[in-house]
Amino acid sequence: MTSYDVVIVGGGVAGCVVAARLSEDASRTVCLLEAGPDHGPDPMSWPVTLRDARLLPRDHVWERGAAMYRIRARVLGGSSCINGCWHTWGSAADHRDWTSRLGAHWSREALEPYRQRVVAQMRLCAPPENELSEFSLAALDAARDLGYGEIEDMSAPSHGAGYGLPQINALAGFRRNAAFAYLADARSRPNLTIIPDADVTRCSIRHGRVLGVEAEVGGDRRFVTGGTYVLAAGALGSPVILMRSGVGPTAHLAECGVATNIDLPGVGSNLTDQPGVFMPLAPTPDLNLALARKEAAGELYVSRILIRAVSGPATEDWDLHLLPVAGSPLFGGLPPGEYEAGVSAYVMKPVSRGRVRLRPDDPSGPAEIDPAMLSELQDLEAMRAGLRLIERFAESPSIAAIVRPGVPRVSELPDSELRRRVGCYWHPVGTCAAGADDDPEAVVDPWGRVRGLANLRIADASILPTAPAANTQLPVASVAEMLAESLRSEA
Repeated sequence: MTSYDVVIVGGGVAGCVVAARLSEDASRTVCLLEAGPDHGPDPMSWPVTLRDARLLPRDHVWERGAAMYRIRARVLGGSSCINGCWHTWGSAADHRDWTSRLGAHWSREALEPYRQRVVAQMRLCAPPENELSEFSLAALDAARDLGYGEIEDMSAPSHGAGYGLPQINALAGFRRNAAFAYLADARSRPNLTIIPDADVTRCSIRHGRVLGVEAEVGGDRRFVTGGTYVLAAGALGSPVILMRSGVGPTAHLAECGVATNIDLPGVGSNLTDQPGVFMPLAPTPDLNLALARKEAAGELYVSRILIRAVSGPATEDWDLHLLPVAGSPLFGGLPPGEYEAGVSAYVMKPVSRGRVRLRPDDPSGPAEIDPAMLSELQDLEAMRAGLRLIERFAESPSIAAIVRPGVPRVSELPDSELRRRVGCYWHPVGTCAAGADDDPEAVVDPWGRVRGLANLRIADASILPTAPAANTQLPVASVAEMLAESLRSEA
Protein backbone atom coordinates (compact mmCIF):
# COMPACT_ATOMS: atom_id res chain seq x y z
CA MET A 1 0.00 0.00 0.00
CA THR A 2 1.29 3.42 -0.97
CA SER A 3 -0.42 6.71 -0.14
CA TYR A 4 -0.40 10.13 -1.79
CA ASP A 5 -2.36 13.36 -1.54
CA VAL A 6 -3.68 12.92 -5.10
CA VAL A 7 -3.90 9.74 -7.17
CA ILE A 8 -4.48 10.20 -10.92
CA VAL A 9 -5.64 7.15 -12.88
CA GLY A 10 -4.61 7.40 -16.53
CA GLY A 11 -1.55 9.03 -18.06
CA GLY A 12 -3.09 10.23 -21.30
CA VAL A 13 -3.45 13.87 -22.30
CA ALA A 14 -5.76 14.85 -19.43
CA GLY A 15 -3.76 12.85 -16.88
CA CYS A 16 -0.49 14.48 -17.93
CA VAL A 17 -2.07 17.94 -17.66
CA VAL A 18 -3.50 17.32 -14.17
CA ALA A 19 -0.32 15.65 -12.87
CA ALA A 20 1.88 18.50 -14.10
CA ARG A 21 -0.32 21.25 -12.70
CA LEU A 22 -1.05 19.68 -9.30
CA SER A 23 2.60 18.77 -8.71
CA GLU A 24 3.56 22.45 -9.13
CA ASP A 25 2.46 22.69 -5.48
CA ALA A 26 5.51 21.26 -3.71
CA SER A 27 3.50 20.54 -0.57
CA ARG A 28 1.21 18.08 -2.39
CA THR A 29 2.26 14.52 -3.28
CA VAL A 30 0.91 13.32 -6.61
CA CYS A 31 0.88 9.83 -8.10
CA LEU A 32 0.19 9.24 -11.81
CA LEU A 33 -0.80 5.67 -12.74
CA GLU A 34 -0.53 4.69 -16.42
CA ALA A 35 -1.53 1.28 -17.77
CA GLY A 36 1.09 1.41 -20.52
CA PRO A 37 4.86 1.95 -20.55
CA ASP A 38 6.78 5.11 -19.81
CA HIS A 39 9.73 5.31 -22.18
CA GLY A 40 11.53 7.81 -19.98
CA PRO A 41 12.45 11.49 -19.82
CA ASP A 42 14.72 11.44 -22.89
CA PRO A 43 12.55 11.77 -26.00
CA MET A 44 15.21 10.10 -28.13
CA SER A 45 14.89 6.93 -26.04
CA TRP A 46 11.25 6.55 -27.13
CA PRO A 47 10.41 4.21 -30.04
CA VAL A 48 10.73 5.98 -33.35
CA THR A 49 7.11 5.16 -34.17
CA LEU A 50 6.00 7.35 -31.25
CA ARG A 51 8.34 10.19 -32.15
CA ASP A 52 7.60 10.40 -35.88
CA ALA A 53 4.70 12.76 -36.50
CA ARG A 54 4.21 11.32 -39.99
CA LEU A 55 3.01 8.04 -38.53
CA LEU A 56 -0.23 6.96 -36.87
CA PRO A 57 1.33 4.05 -34.95
CA ARG A 58 -0.60 1.06 -33.70
CA ASP A 59 2.12 -0.63 -31.63
CA HIS A 60 1.05 1.00 -28.34
CA VAL A 61 -2.69 0.31 -28.25
CA TRP A 62 -4.94 -1.59 -25.86
CA GLU A 63 -6.21 -4.21 -28.31
CA ARG A 64 -4.40 -5.37 -31.42
CA GLY A 65 -6.63 -6.14 -34.38
CA ALA A 66 -9.73 -4.70 -32.73
CA ALA A 67 -12.49 -2.77 -34.46
CA MET A 68 -11.27 0.71 -35.36
CA TYR A 69 -13.57 2.46 -32.89
CA ARG A 70 -11.85 0.56 -30.05
CA ILE A 71 -8.37 1.87 -30.90
CA ARG A 72 -6.86 3.85 -28.01
CA ALA A 73 -3.33 4.39 -26.83
CA ARG A 74 -1.74 2.45 -23.97
CA VAL A 75 1.37 4.51 -23.24
CA LEU A 76 2.27 7.55 -21.18
CA GLY A 77 0.99 10.52 -23.18
CA GLY A 78 -2.05 8.60 -24.41
CA SER A 79 -3.66 9.55 -27.70
CA SER A 80 -1.15 12.36 -28.27
CA CYS A 81 1.38 9.59 -29.06
CA ILE A 82 -0.61 8.01 -31.89
CA ASN A 83 -2.94 10.65 -33.35
CA GLY A 84 -2.59 13.12 -36.20
CA CYS A 85 -1.20 15.91 -33.96
CA TRP A 86 -4.07 18.19 -35.03
CA HIS A 87 -5.58 20.88 -32.83
CA THR A 88 -8.84 22.58 -33.67
CA TRP A 89 -11.34 24.46 -31.52
CA GLY A 90 -15.10 24.15 -31.38
CA SER A 91 -17.82 26.55 -32.42
CA ALA A 92 -19.53 29.28 -30.44
CA ALA A 93 -22.62 27.04 -30.43
CA ASP A 94 -20.64 24.31 -28.63
CA HIS A 95 -19.78 26.61 -25.77
CA ARG A 96 -23.27 28.07 -25.54
CA ASP A 97 -24.57 24.54 -25.16
CA TRP A 98 -21.98 23.63 -22.51
CA THR A 99 -22.59 26.89 -20.64
CA SER A 100 -26.34 26.30 -20.53
CA ARG A 101 -25.76 22.83 -19.12
CA LEU A 102 -22.74 23.41 -16.89
CA GLY A 103 -22.32 27.08 -16.08
CA ALA A 104 -20.26 30.10 -17.03
CA HIS A 105 -16.87 28.45 -16.46
CA TRP A 106 -17.52 26.33 -19.60
CA SER A 107 -18.04 29.36 -21.83
CA ARG A 108 -15.71 30.19 -24.68
CA GLU A 109 -14.46 33.27 -22.82
CA ALA A 110 -13.85 31.41 -19.54
CA LEU A 111 -11.96 28.55 -21.25
CA GLU A 112 -9.83 30.89 -23.36
CA PRO A 113 -6.95 31.26 -20.83
CA TYR A 114 -6.75 27.46 -20.52
CA ARG A 115 -6.77 27.03 -24.30
CA GLN A 116 -3.87 29.46 -24.50
CA ARG A 117 -1.98 27.48 -21.85
CA VAL A 118 -2.31 24.31 -23.88
CA VAL A 119 -1.22 26.06 -27.08
CA ALA A 120 1.92 27.31 -25.31
CA GLN A 121 2.68 24.06 -23.46
CA MET A 122 2.26 21.86 -26.52
CA ARG A 123 4.12 24.45 -28.67
CA LEU A 124 1.49 24.40 -31.37
CA CYS A 125 2.56 25.70 -34.75
CA ALA A 126 1.41 25.80 -38.34
CA PRO A 127 2.84 23.05 -40.56
CA PRO A 128 5.64 24.30 -42.84
CA GLU A 129 5.05 24.52 -46.57
CA ASN A 130 7.43 21.65 -47.33
CA GLU A 131 4.99 19.31 -45.56
CA LEU A 132 2.29 19.97 -48.14
CA SER A 133 2.17 17.28 -50.79
CA GLU A 134 0.99 17.83 -54.36
CA PHE A 135 -2.38 16.47 -53.25
CA SER A 136 -2.58 18.88 -50.31
CA LEU A 137 -1.75 21.83 -52.57
CA ALA A 138 -4.43 20.73 -55.02
CA ALA A 139 -6.87 20.39 -52.12
CA LEU A 140 -6.20 24.00 -51.13
CA ASP A 141 -7.05 25.11 -54.66
CA ALA A 142 -10.19 22.96 -54.67
CA ALA A 143 -11.36 24.46 -51.37
CA ARG A 144 -10.96 27.95 -52.81
CA ASP A 145 -12.73 26.88 -56.02
CA LEU A 146 -15.71 25.80 -53.92
CA GLY A 147 -15.88 29.25 -52.35
CA TYR A 148 -14.42 28.52 -48.92
CA GLY A 149 -12.43 31.26 -47.25
CA GLU A 150 -9.18 30.68 -45.39
CA ILE A 151 -9.16 30.27 -41.60
CA GLU A 152 -5.75 31.34 -40.37
CA ASP A 153 -5.76 29.46 -37.06
CA MET A 154 -8.23 26.63 -36.52
CA SER A 155 -6.99 26.11 -32.96
CA ALA A 156 -8.36 29.53 -31.97
CA PRO A 157 -11.97 30.72 -31.65
CA SER A 158 -13.42 31.51 -35.07
CA HIS A 159 -16.71 31.36 -36.91
CA GLY A 160 -18.20 29.67 -39.92
CA ALA A 161 -17.14 27.36 -42.70
CA GLY A 162 -13.70 27.59 -44.28
CA TYR A 163 -10.44 25.81 -44.92
CA GLY A 164 -7.09 25.87 -43.21
CA LEU A 165 -4.00 24.03 -42.01
CA PRO A 166 -4.66 22.88 -38.43
CA GLN A 167 -2.01 23.72 -35.86
CA ILE A 168 0.13 20.75 -34.85
CA ASN A 169 2.24 19.68 -31.86
CA ALA A 170 5.10 18.66 -34.12
CA LEU A 171 8.18 20.26 -35.65
CA ALA A 172 10.35 18.87 -38.45
CA GLY A 173 8.63 15.52 -38.09
CA PHE A 174 9.12 15.24 -34.32
CA ARG A 175 5.92 14.57 -32.36
CA ARG A 176 5.84 16.56 -29.12
CA ASN A 177 3.34 14.44 -27.23
CA ALA A 178 1.69 15.35 -23.91
CA ALA A 179 4.25 13.38 -21.91
CA PHE A 180 7.06 15.46 -23.42
CA ALA A 181 5.12 18.73 -23.23
CA TYR A 182 3.71 18.45 -19.70
CA LEU A 183 5.98 16.07 -17.82
CA ALA A 184 9.46 17.10 -19.00
CA ASP A 185 9.88 19.57 -16.14
CA ALA A 186 7.52 17.82 -13.72
CA ARG A 187 9.47 14.54 -13.68
CA SER A 188 12.22 16.05 -11.53
CA ARG A 189 9.80 17.11 -8.80
CA PRO A 190 10.21 14.88 -5.71
CA ASN A 191 6.49 15.13 -5.02
CA LEU A 192 5.48 13.50 -8.34
CA THR A 193 5.55 9.72 -8.70
CA ILE A 194 4.85 8.13 -12.11
CA ILE A 195 4.00 4.42 -12.03
CA PRO A 196 3.84 2.90 -15.55
CA ASP A 197 2.44 -0.51 -16.50
CA ALA A 198 -0.17 -0.01 -13.78
CA ASP A 199 -3.51 -1.32 -15.00
CA VAL A 200 -6.11 -0.01 -12.54
CA THR A 201 -8.93 -2.51 -12.19
CA ARG A 202 -11.26 -0.82 -9.73
CA CYS A 203 -11.69 1.67 -6.92
CA SER A 204 -12.38 0.49 -3.39
CA ILE A 205 -15.38 2.45 -2.06
CA ARG A 206 -16.94 2.71 1.37
CA HIS A 207 -19.43 5.16 2.85
CA GLY A 208 -19.32 7.52 -0.12
CA ARG A 209 -15.52 7.76 -0.35
CA VAL A 210 -12.82 6.11 -2.41
CA LEU A 211 -10.40 4.34 -0.06
CA GLY A 212 -7.89 3.39 -2.75
CA VAL A 213 -7.42 1.97 -6.23
CA GLU A 214 -6.41 -1.56 -7.10
CA ALA A 215 -3.86 -1.98 -9.87
CA GLU A 216 -1.93 -4.77 -11.53
CA VAL A 217 1.68 -3.63 -11.78
CA GLY A 218 4.10 -6.01 -13.44
CA GLY A 219 2.02 -8.99 -12.39
CA ASP A 220 1.70 -7.82 -8.80
CA ARG A 221 -1.42 -6.43 -7.17
CA ARG A 222 -0.95 -3.00 -5.62
CA PHE A 223 -3.32 -0.87 -3.58
CA VAL A 224 -2.66 2.86 -3.97
CA THR A 225 -4.38 5.27 -1.61
CA GLY A 226 -4.82 9.02 -1.55
CA GLY A 227 -6.88 11.88 -0.26
CA THR A 228 -8.26 12.86 -3.68
CA TYR A 229 -8.63 10.65 -6.76
CA VAL A 230 -8.86 11.79 -10.38
CA LEU A 231 -10.00 9.45 -13.14
CA ALA A 232 -8.43 10.28 -16.50
CA ALA A 233 -8.71 6.94 -18.29
CA GLY A 234 -10.66 8.36 -21.22
CA ALA A 235 -14.16 7.96 -22.58
CA LEU A 236 -13.69 4.20 -23.04
CA GLY A 237 -11.72 3.58 -19.83
CA SER A 238 -13.18 5.73 -17.07
CA PRO A 239 -16.74 4.28 -17.21
CA VAL A 240 -15.32 0.75 -17.10
CA ILE A 241 -13.35 1.47 -13.91
CA LEU A 242 -16.43 3.06 -12.35
CA MET A 243 -18.68 0.11 -13.17
CA ARG A 244 -16.16 -2.43 -11.88
CA SER A 245 -16.15 -0.34 -8.69
CA GLY A 246 -19.91 -0.63 -8.29
CA VAL A 247 -20.71 2.82 -9.68
CA GLY A 248 -23.17 2.71 -12.56
CA PRO A 249 -26.59 1.41 -13.63
CA THR A 250 -27.77 -0.95 -10.89
CA ALA A 251 -29.49 -3.43 -13.22
CA HIS A 252 -26.40 -3.77 -15.40
CA LEU A 253 -24.08 -4.14 -12.42
CA ALA A 254 -26.30 -6.88 -11.00
CA GLU A 255 -26.22 -8.66 -14.37
CA CYS A 256 -22.42 -8.63 -14.14
CA GLY A 257 -22.32 -9.77 -10.52
CA VAL A 258 -21.02 -6.42 -9.26
CA ALA A 259 -22.50 -5.03 -6.04
CA THR A 260 -23.82 -1.50 -6.43
CA ASN A 261 -22.15 1.22 -4.39
CA ILE A 262 -23.81 4.14 -6.19
CA ASP A 263 -26.60 3.91 -8.74
CA LEU A 264 -25.60 6.24 -11.58
CA PRO A 265 -27.56 5.34 -14.73
CA GLY A 266 -25.45 7.61 -16.95
CA VAL A 267 -22.17 5.73 -16.48
CA GLY A 268 -21.21 4.26 -19.86
CA SER A 269 -24.18 5.85 -21.64
CA ASN A 270 -24.14 8.83 -24.04
CA LEU A 271 -21.10 7.51 -25.96
CA THR A 272 -20.55 9.95 -28.81
CA ASP A 273 -17.97 9.77 -31.59
CA GLN A 274 -17.85 11.64 -34.87
CA PRO A 275 -18.67 9.22 -37.71
CA GLY A 276 -16.87 9.41 -41.02
CA VAL A 277 -17.19 7.88 -44.48
CA PHE A 278 -14.22 7.76 -46.84
CA MET A 279 -14.53 8.36 -50.58
CA PRO A 280 -11.52 6.83 -52.37
CA LEU A 281 -9.83 8.55 -55.29
CA ALA A 282 -7.37 6.72 -57.55
CA PRO A 283 -4.06 8.61 -57.91
CA THR A 284 -2.65 9.07 -61.39
CA PRO A 285 0.86 7.73 -62.04
CA ASP A 286 2.15 11.31 -61.82
CA LEU A 287 0.59 11.80 -58.38
CA ASN A 288 2.04 8.49 -57.18
CA LEU A 289 5.48 9.64 -58.34
CA ALA A 290 5.08 13.00 -56.59
CA LEU A 291 4.04 11.28 -53.36
CA ALA A 292 6.96 8.86 -53.63
CA ARG A 293 9.39 11.77 -53.96
CA LYS A 294 7.81 13.40 -50.92
CA GLU A 295 8.14 10.20 -48.94
CA ALA A 296 11.78 9.75 -49.98
CA ALA A 297 12.47 13.26 -48.67
CA GLY A 298 10.84 12.38 -45.34
CA GLU A 299 8.12 14.98 -45.86
CA LEU A 300 5.03 12.94 -46.72
CA TYR A 301 2.15 13.59 -44.35
CA VAL A 302 -1.15 11.88 -45.09
CA SER A 303 -3.14 15.00 -44.32
CA ARG A 304 -2.46 18.67 -43.67
CA ILE A 305 -5.61 20.46 -44.87
CA LEU A 306 -9.05 20.60 -43.28
CA ILE A 307 -12.33 22.04 -44.57
CA ARG A 308 -15.07 23.04 -42.15
CA ALA A 309 -18.47 22.81 -43.86
CA VAL A 310 -22.18 22.96 -43.16
CA SER A 311 -24.67 20.22 -43.96
CA GLY A 312 -27.61 22.53 -44.60
CA PRO A 313 -28.98 26.06 -44.35
CA ALA A 314 -30.33 25.49 -40.84
CA THR A 315 -26.86 24.73 -39.46
CA GLU A 316 -25.79 27.52 -37.13
CA ASP A 317 -22.02 27.28 -37.56
CA TRP A 318 -20.26 24.25 -39.05
CA ASP A 319 -21.11 20.61 -38.46
CA LEU A 320 -18.85 18.81 -40.96
CA HIS A 321 -15.14 18.21 -41.38
CA LEU A 322 -13.96 17.32 -44.89
CA LEU A 323 -10.55 15.68 -44.72
CA PRO A 324 -8.49 15.16 -47.93
CA VAL A 325 -5.76 12.54 -47.51
CA ALA A 326 -3.02 11.01 -49.66
CA GLY A 327 -0.29 8.67 -48.53
CA SER A 328 0.19 5.17 -47.19
CA PRO A 329 -3.13 3.60 -46.17
CA LEU A 330 -3.99 3.60 -42.49
CA PHE A 331 -5.26 0.02 -42.71
CA GLY A 332 -3.77 -2.58 -45.01
CA GLY A 333 -1.06 -1.90 -47.56
CA LEU A 334 -0.30 -1.18 -51.21
CA PRO A 335 2.58 -2.16 -53.51
CA PRO A 336 5.69 0.08 -53.36
CA GLY A 337 5.19 3.34 -55.23
CA GLU A 338 1.41 3.27 -54.91
CA TYR A 339 -0.57 5.38 -52.46
CA GLU A 340 -4.08 5.82 -51.17
CA ALA A 341 -5.93 9.06 -51.84
CA GLY A 342 -9.41 10.24 -51.02
CA VAL A 343 -11.55 12.45 -48.83
CA SER A 344 -13.50 11.67 -45.67
CA ALA A 345 -16.62 13.43 -44.45
CA TYR A 346 -17.06 13.56 -40.67
CA VAL A 347 -20.29 14.50 -38.91
CA MET A 348 -19.04 16.65 -36.06
CA LYS A 349 -22.28 17.08 -34.08
CA PRO A 350 -23.88 13.63 -34.20
CA VAL A 351 -27.12 12.89 -32.37
CA SER A 352 -26.57 9.11 -32.37
CA ARG A 353 -25.56 7.73 -28.98
CA GLY A 354 -23.81 4.49 -28.13
CA ARG A 355 -22.70 2.97 -24.85
CA VAL A 356 -19.93 1.19 -22.97
CA ARG A 357 -20.80 -1.80 -20.80
CA LEU A 358 -19.04 -4.56 -18.89
CA ARG A 359 -19.32 -8.08 -20.27
CA PRO A 360 -21.67 -10.04 -18.00
CA ASP A 361 -19.65 -13.22 -18.57
CA ASP A 362 -16.31 -11.47 -17.96
CA PRO A 363 -16.64 -8.06 -16.25
CA SER A 364 -12.88 -7.87 -15.72
CA GLY A 365 -12.17 -8.33 -19.44
CA PRO A 366 -12.45 -5.96 -22.42
CA ALA A 367 -15.65 -3.93 -22.38
CA GLU A 368 -18.60 -4.20 -24.72
CA ILE A 369 -18.62 -1.05 -26.85
CA ASP A 370 -21.48 -0.12 -29.13
CA PRO A 371 -20.64 3.14 -30.94
CA ALA A 372 -24.08 3.24 -32.65
CA MET A 373 -22.72 5.60 -35.30
CA LEU A 374 -25.24 6.72 -37.96
CA SER A 375 -28.03 5.04 -36.00
CA GLU A 376 -30.10 8.24 -36.22
CA LEU A 377 -31.57 9.48 -39.50
CA GLN A 378 -30.37 13.04 -38.82
CA ASP A 379 -26.75 11.86 -38.85
CA LEU A 380 -27.27 9.95 -42.10
CA GLU A 381 -28.67 13.07 -43.74
CA ALA A 382 -25.74 15.17 -42.54
CA MET A 383 -23.32 12.50 -43.80
CA ARG A 384 -24.91 12.50 -47.25
CA ALA A 385 -24.62 16.28 -47.38
CA GLY A 386 -20.93 15.96 -46.59
CA LEU A 387 -20.42 13.28 -49.23
CA ARG A 388 -22.12 15.45 -51.86
CA LEU A 389 -19.67 18.23 -51.00
CA ILE A 390 -16.79 15.76 -51.37
CA GLU A 391 -18.04 14.76 -54.81
CA ARG A 392 -18.02 18.41 -55.87
CA PHE A 393 -14.54 18.77 -54.36
CA ALA A 394 -13.26 15.78 -56.34
CA GLU A 395 -14.65 17.23 -59.57
CA SER A 396 -12.79 20.54 -59.17
CA PRO A 397 -10.10 21.04 -61.85
CA SER A 398 -7.15 20.86 -59.46
CA ILE A 399 -8.18 17.49 -58.01
CA ALA A 400 -9.53 16.02 -61.25
CA ALA A 401 -6.12 16.63 -62.84
CA ILE A 402 -4.28 14.30 -60.43
CA VAL A 403 -6.78 11.46 -59.91
CA ARG A 404 -8.21 9.02 -62.39
CA PRO A 405 -11.72 9.75 -63.70
CA GLY A 406 -14.79 7.99 -62.42
CA VAL A 407 -15.44 9.53 -59.02
CA PRO A 408 -17.82 7.18 -57.17
CA ARG A 409 -21.16 8.63 -56.11
CA VAL A 410 -20.79 7.60 -52.49
CA SER A 411 -23.60 9.93 -51.45
CA GLU A 412 -26.08 7.74 -53.37
CA LEU A 413 -25.28 4.53 -51.49
CA PRO A 414 -28.14 3.01 -49.46
CA ASP A 415 -28.27 3.59 -45.72
CA SER A 416 -27.14 0.04 -44.99
CA GLU A 417 -23.98 0.49 -47.10
CA LEU A 418 -23.10 3.82 -45.48
CA ARG A 419 -23.44 2.20 -42.07
CA ARG A 420 -21.23 -0.67 -43.22
CA ARG A 421 -18.56 1.74 -44.41
CA VAL A 422 -18.69 4.14 -41.48
CA GLY A 423 -15.50 4.83 -39.58
CA CYS A 424 -14.77 7.20 -36.74
CA TYR A 425 -12.66 10.27 -36.01
CA TRP A 426 -11.36 8.66 -32.79
CA HIS A 427 -12.92 11.38 -30.64
CA PRO A 428 -15.14 9.49 -28.16
CA VAL A 429 -16.74 11.60 -25.43
CA GLY A 430 -19.70 11.65 -23.08
CA THR A 431 -19.67 8.33 -21.19
CA CYS A 432 -19.41 10.03 -17.77
CA ALA A 433 -21.17 13.20 -18.81
CA ALA A 434 -21.17 16.34 -16.69
CA GLY A 435 -24.52 17.88 -15.89
CA ALA A 436 -26.59 19.96 -13.54
CA ASP A 437 -28.00 18.67 -10.26
CA ASP A 438 -31.38 17.97 -11.83
CA ASP A 439 -29.96 15.93 -14.73
CA PRO A 440 -30.64 12.25 -13.93
CA GLU A 441 -28.10 11.06 -16.51
CA ALA A 442 -25.24 13.25 -15.23
CA VAL A 443 -22.31 11.31 -13.76
CA VAL A 444 -20.26 14.30 -12.60
CA ASP A 445 -21.13 17.87 -11.66
CA PRO A 446 -19.82 20.85 -13.66
CA TRP A 447 -16.50 20.64 -11.76
CA GLY A 448 -15.93 16.97 -12.52
CA ARG A 449 -17.00 15.66 -9.08
CA VAL A 450 -18.55 12.19 -9.27
CA ARG A 451 -22.02 12.21 -7.77
CA GLY A 452 -22.21 10.45 -4.44
CA LEU A 453 -18.44 10.27 -3.93
CA ALA A 454 -16.77 12.94 -1.86
CA ASN A 455 -13.22 12.52 -3.15
CA LEU A 456 -13.40 11.32 -6.75
CA ARG A 457 -13.27 13.50 -9.86
CA ILE A 458 -13.10 12.81 -13.56
CA ALA A 459 -11.09 15.11 -15.84
CA ASP A 460 -11.08 13.52 -19.29
CA ALA A 461 -13.13 13.38 -22.51
CA SER A 462 -15.77 11.22 -20.84
CA ILE A 463 -17.26 14.23 -19.02
CA LEU A 464 -17.97 16.30 -22.14
CA PRO A 465 -21.77 16.16 -22.43
CA THR A 466 -21.67 16.62 -26.21
CA ALA A 467 -18.97 16.41 -28.85
CA PRO A 468 -17.48 19.75 -29.90
CA ALA A 469 -17.26 20.54 -33.61
CA ALA A 470 -13.51 19.96 -33.33
CA ASN A 471 -10.75 17.44 -32.86
CA THR A 472 -10.96 16.78 -29.14
CA GLN A 473 -7.33 16.90 -27.95
CA LEU A 474 -7.23 20.67 -27.50
CA PRO A 475 -10.68 20.97 -25.84
CA VAL A 476 -9.96 18.03 -23.50
CA ALA A 477 -6.56 19.41 -22.47
CA SER A 478 -8.11 22.86 -21.90
CA VAL A 479 -10.87 21.44 -19.70
CA ALA A 480 -8.24 19.44 -17.79
CA GLU A 481 -6.30 22.67 -17.22
CA MET A 482 -9.45 24.30 -15.86
CA LEU A 483 -10.31 21.40 -13.55
CA ALA A 484 -6.71 21.12 -12.31
CA GLU A 485 -6.79 24.78 -11.33
CA SER A 486 -10.04 24.26 -9.44
CA LEU A 487 -8.48 21.34 -7.56
CA ARG A 488 -5.46 23.45 -6.63
CA SER A 489 -7.67 26.22 -5.30
CA GLU A 490 -9.44 23.76 -2.99
CA ALA A 491 -6.26 22.64 -1.28
